[in-house]
Amino acid sequence: MSPVSPLSPAVSRTDRRPAVPRWWRDAVIYQVYVRSFADSDGDGVGDLPGIRARLPYLAGLGVDAVWLTPFYSSPQADGGYDVADYRAVDPLFGTLDDAAQLIAAAHEVGIRVIVDVVPNHTSDEHAWFRAALAGGPERDLYHFRQGRGENGELPPNDWESVFGGPAWTRTRDGSWYLHLFAPQQPDLNWDAPAVHAEFDSILRFWLDMGVDGFRVDVAHGMVKAAGMPDIGAREQAKMIGTQILPFFDQDEVHAIHREWRRLLDSYGGRHGRERIGVAEAWAPTPERLALYVRPDELHQAFNFQFLSCPWEPAAMRRVIDSSLAATGSVGAPTTWVLSNHDVVRHLTRYGADDYAGGLRRARAAALLMLALPGSVYLYQGEELGLPEVRDLPDGVRQDPSFFRTDGQDGLRDGCRVPIPWDGELPPYGFGSGGSWLPQPDDWRNLTVAAQTGDDGSTLELYRRALAVRRELPGLGDGEMEWLPSADGVLDFVRPGFRCVLNAGPEPVELPTPGRLLATSADLRTDGTAPHGDLGADGPTTTLPADTCTWWAIGRTAR
Repeated sequence: MSPVSPLSPAVSRTDRRPAVPRWWRDAVIYQVYVRSFADSDGDGVGDLPGIRARLPYLAGLGVDAVWLTPFYSSPQADGGYDVADYRAVDPLFGTLDDAAQLIAAAHEVGIRVIVDVVPNHTSDEHAWFRAALAGGPERDLYHFRQGRGENGELPPNDWESVFGGPAWTRTRDGSWYLHLFAPQQPDLNWDAPAVHAEFDSILRFWLDMGVDGFRVDVAHGMVKAAGMPDIGAREQAKMIGTQILPFFDQDEVHAIHREWRRLLDSYGGRHGRERIGVAEAWAPTPERLALYVRPDELHQAFNFQFLSCPWEPAAMRRVIDSSLAATGSVGAPTTWVLSNHDVVRHLTRYGADDYAGGLRRARAAALLMLALPGSVYLYQGEELGLPEVRDLPDGVRQDPSFFRTDGQDGLRDGCRVPIPWDGELPPYGFGSGGSWLPQPDDWRNLTVAAQTGDDGSTLELYRRALAVRRELPGLGDGEMEWLPSADGVLDFVRPGFRCVLNAGPEPVELPTPGRLLATSADLRTDGTAPHGDLGADGPTTTLPADTCTWWAIGRTAR
């Protein structure tokens, strides 16, 4: 693996972030897709030692925590979200000792560690499911049903898999089992007390190892409606997040999250370091989503409404207002996220085939997001300005949804291509043995090494913004106030701080607000910016289209 020391500032091996109650309310959390971050052993797949070697980069970037995607023992039918053993590390990624060393090393440089937990389903190679197929009592731990039709040849109901096709697979004995995702991911039955007891034990296992929290995969899907009624409609995946479905967002799921919150709180008191739960939950309204973060439930929930919002200022303001109002009603922080391992990277969503235009918007969106109250999630590579890779050959794709739908563009592989570290050619320092998904030949200018020290690069923009966010008391958790603004402009203030986004197609001129802290694009200023607020007769600044700026105002401007 390429050396890492030239790519980031030196970091002291002491905890720069001592235990702080409620640290999660304004944390910047960096998602590491383990397969695609850094490969230490040359097999083309990222691993835990690779992440450990790159911790100086993450500390230099300025993040508060990392979220690691699953690294547990798995046949990898769905990128590790099909878990065969929740207490073992898959040899593809390392060992349990590697996991313990990574957690300890992250804590030494002041980075907390959040790991994925996958409670909605197991792998079909999990010991429970193998015993269930053999007719054992473990069958009660999953959803087995008899089929419909004269000879039970039809699925028990009309539910569809999120990955396409029916949500049921028939076994050799003629019964059917439920899988809301791939057939290799049978859904667990959370009506069974043994499932509750097992996950209590799993959470304790990793908490005892030192993790700081869990991202709960499919947190909205663990309970199914009684009787499993038909939905009566096709293309059910398109309904997710727009309405309550009998397999998602059932009210009874909240009792499970209350159990987990009590467990997490017991560890926070025992070890003096608050542990958190983060819900990956799709809900039809911000108000429904807020139910997952009531004071006795999980600490955070991903804000998918913000992620899916188009580049349209009125829509963005509506999403921001409704998100803050909903979470504020239950005393929880709002989270903000633009990309993750399940969606097209936001640079490409904003720009389609126009990389330069997409990058302008992506840089502006990053500053907007980092200025909002609450906690922020960054997806690896967004700080490098990586686009979606849209021309992967069919032969290298591994997303199970690609194989279960006809003519689909490869839903998730394009955002999972390994990130570039240094060098002129693939694999760009990812590892010595290539990369499990091919990287584009034109990423040489997007590597960490190429962007480090370049003040105009996207990486340095992120580093600068995270440093300001950490140092300025008015950012992070707290209040914000909108200011009157022209069409296409979002303008708000926080204590000592002002954020102005021009999301319109034309430049906008405004009185220079104060001292410039960060800008996503070059500005034109008429006169010298003052150390303080100005009226309309003072110097002015012109914001180009698709540009976001941060300003120190009041006392902080001096």
